[in-house]
Amino acid sequence: MIIDTHSHLYLEDFDDDILQVIERSKEVGVEKIVLPNIDDSSLERMHNLTNLDPKLFYPCMGLHPTSVKENYKEKLDNIFSNFNDDYVAIGETGIDLYWDKTFFKEQQAAFEFQIEKALKHKLPIIIHSRKSLEETFEIVFPYSQKGLQAVFHCFPGDYEDAKKIIDKGFYLGIGGVVTFKNSALHEIVKKIPINNILLETDAPFLAPVPYRSRRNEPAYLEAIVIKIAEITKLSINEIKEITSKNAIKFFNFKQ
Repeated sequence: MIIDTHSHLYLEDFDDDILQVIERSKEVGVEKIVLPNIDDSSLERMHNLTNLDPKLFYPCMGLHPTSVKENYKEKLDNIFSNFNDDYVAIGETGIDLYWDKTFFKEQQAAFEFQIEKALKHKLPIIIHSRKSLEETFEIVFPYSQKGLQAVFHCFPGDYEDAKKIIDKGFYLGIGGVVTFKNSALHEIVKKIPINNILLETDAPFLAPVPYRSRRNEPAYLEAIVIKIAEITKLSINEIKEITSKNAIKFFNFKQ
């Protein structure tokens, strides 16, 4: 079994062949796919995909930091007004300072709001931290003492950052970037405990080698597993088994 802990298969990129994408995923052993939300415009598409195969897809509720603008409170109200027990995590949320810092304060406020939601509903949180690790640490680390569970999606830092995250009991989301030739993730994955890794694709983005420059999809997790096995000197089956157990524990999946 393999679990894709971060995929956006509900986006328009997959409208023409979603059934084939699902079939290819199952052929390589992907049994669960977690769907982090983006904003209020993506909710219906995410729910429709979940309903297509509820045993495969697991939705999350969140407001992505790049969707945070001056009306973020209204968006949060829209998103969380119909919150229910179907969601397995809060996210995707966090801080993104790569494109624009205009709404940094609003991103901070929206992030803290969603962390509080995660604690209230006893759910883990999926963190986006592009060009903002220190700012993200400052907000989220104190919540580890309150029992918050978190994964740093598409982990963007160095080994010291990884150690800080692991020391808080949090997880690293590792995807296609680990297969890139000059990726710093090679040495990081070699040094950190495999028990702190969750596999992800971030489909349709960041396809792994040998599919780079193509649209990413959950079936490509196989390439990520092979690369991590090569780096860690563990077997492919061990990587699949351990990371699946990590995901089952993190999202409280029923086996």
